[in-house]
Amino acid sequence: MRQVITRILCVLAVLAATLVAGPGPAAARERTAGPPGPWGIAFVTPSSVTPVQRQRGSWPSEYKAEMSLGEPGEVLVRFPRIGLDSGGVAHVTAVSGAPVWCQVGGWWRSGADEIVSVRCHRHGGERVLVPFYVAFGHSAQILPARQAYGYVHWDGSAVAGRFNSSAATAVNSVVKSATAPGVWQAVLPGLGTTGPAGNIQVTAVNPSVPARCKVGGWAPTAAEQRIVVRCHDANDVPLDTGWNLTYHRAHAVLATYPQYDSAYTFDNAPATAGSYVPVPSAVNHNSHGVGIGIQHPAVGRKQVTVSGIINMYADNVQVTATGPGPAYCNLSHPSQLYATYVSIRYVSCYTGTTPADQPSMITYLAPPV
Repeated sequence: MRQVITRILCVLAVLAATLVAGPGPAAARERTAGPPGPWGIAFVTPSSVTPVQRQRGSWPSEYKAEMSLGEPGEVLVRFPRIGLDSGGVAHVTAVSGAPVWCQVGGWWRSGADEIVSVRCHRHGGERVLVPFYVAFGHSAQILPARQAYGYVHWDGSAVAGRFNSSAATAVNSVVKSATAPGVWQAVLPGLGTTGPAGNIQVTAVNPSVPARCKVGGWAPTAAEQRIVVRCHDANDVPLDTGWNLTYHRAHAVLATYPQYDSAYTFDNAPATAGSYVPVPSAVNHNSHGVGIGIQHPAVGRKQVTVSGIINMYADNVQVTATGPGPAYCNLSHPSQLYATYVSIRYVSCYTGTTPADQPSMITYLAPPV
């Protein structure tokens, strides 16, 4: 098994090394260092009102997130009282038993609120309304070296938003491949590790055409995180599009306050039979310091168990496929909560419309009880 893992990590490193980082575009608008910024999470079922018990955010308790339908196939999620003039990132993961993915159409301020547009598609491009997890947040919080948090919003032509928790002067950059469409390298300085550590989430951002994005390569160094982003259209053709990327280590995928329970793992040996815990250990994290493991009930299906976390359903799960090809992943069901653990089932990955054992990164966020 270790040989399989080693091969996967080597492939990701080689992919990352094929791009050379250079100076980024003009600095995107960002705040100076400070406390965690506004944030919101929700599990959204388009056919009904967003359940109050499955949402949380930095808004006052008397308000709640709501959803409405926009254009055909578009769901608008309204996060109350956290509207921003600019900045932040949004991530979304489809919850469906079919080969479906969701993307962000955009996000904007509406009065005092923040609106996030979500669009979901079947493989091939057909628009479809399915449940999904959505997360939105902004941060300007500098963190101790043990923790790391950074994000980038690429708007299709330039870095439109970014944050790096290592220092107020640390500037994340993006270089687009000069020869390959749909390929970029993001560099997050000051967040480096000597080997793979932490978790990465990538979400396509496109308001007009079906798009999906993934981690195409990962080559961390002691000085920085180098992450390749690859994007494809509805028919697996490489696509130039916008996207959001978040890197987090020993920290939640959002800069939540108070600090929420969090967990993540990297399913980097997806064909492993039975149960296993991915290696190296630094790609696994549980804020309770207890177990996190993966089971393989069927081809293309994974069940992730997070021990020690107990909450009242207001959690959030995000999943991102990794590797060089057009494979993608979603969730078959929302998380299930038990007395002493949370079950994430199933992380489902596809090549085209066929279930396939593909590497993926999974991250979990929940409010403490």
